[in-house]
Amino acid sequence: MSRIGRKPINIPAGVEVKVDNGVITVKGPKGTLTKNYHPNMTVKVEGTEIIVTRPDDDKFNRSLHGLTRSNIHNMVEGVTNGFFKELDVNGVGYRVQKKGKDLVMNLGYSHQVIMSDNEDITIEAPTPNKIIIRGIDKQKVGQFAAEVREKRPPEPYKGKGIKYVNEVIRRKEGKAGKGKK
Repeated sequence: MSRIGRKPINIPAGVEVKVDNGVITVKGPKGTLTKNYHPNMTVKVEGTEIIVTRPDDDKFNRSLHGLTRSNIHNMVEGVTNGFFKELDVNGVGYRVQKKGKDLVMNLGYSHQVIMSDNEDITIEAPTPNKIIIRGIDKQKVGQFAAEVREKRPPEPYKGKGIKYVNEVIRRKEGKAGKGKK
C-alpha cells in the first residue's frame, strides 16, 4: 500500500470539498481550485477527511494513488495558506521593480525584461534584488517562478543571474593564467 496514498487528508475549518464524477473542487478562504483525477482512483469525503483509494495493486494504479492524494492535499493547502517562491537577483546593475501589474527586470541585456502577473499569480518585489511569487496553485507558482528564472539563469563563474533563495550554485574556477617558467 502506498504510504502517502493511504494517509487521509484533513479538511480544515472554512474549506469546502466537492467530489463529482472525476472532478474535485476545493473552495477555501483564498479561492477555489478544480482538478480532474484519474477514473481508476476513488475519492471520498468522510466527515472532515478526504480518503483516496485504488482498485487493485496494479503498478499503474499504485503510481496514481500517491499522486492523486498529493495533488488533492496541495489543493487544500493552497486554498487555506497559499504557496510562494522566493527568487534572488545577483549581479552588478541587475535589479527588479514592480510597475503596476508588471515586473520590470534589468538583467544586463540592452533592454528591460517585462513579465506580467495574471489572475492566478501575484508578483512582489520588496527589494531591488528579491522577487516573491504567490498563488494558490502550487504547479502554477512553480512554473511561473521557473519562467522568471529562465530569463537570466545563474552562471557558474560569478554567480550572476536569478536563482531560488535556497538554490546553491556550483561555482567554477576561472581561466588559469600563464604560469612562470
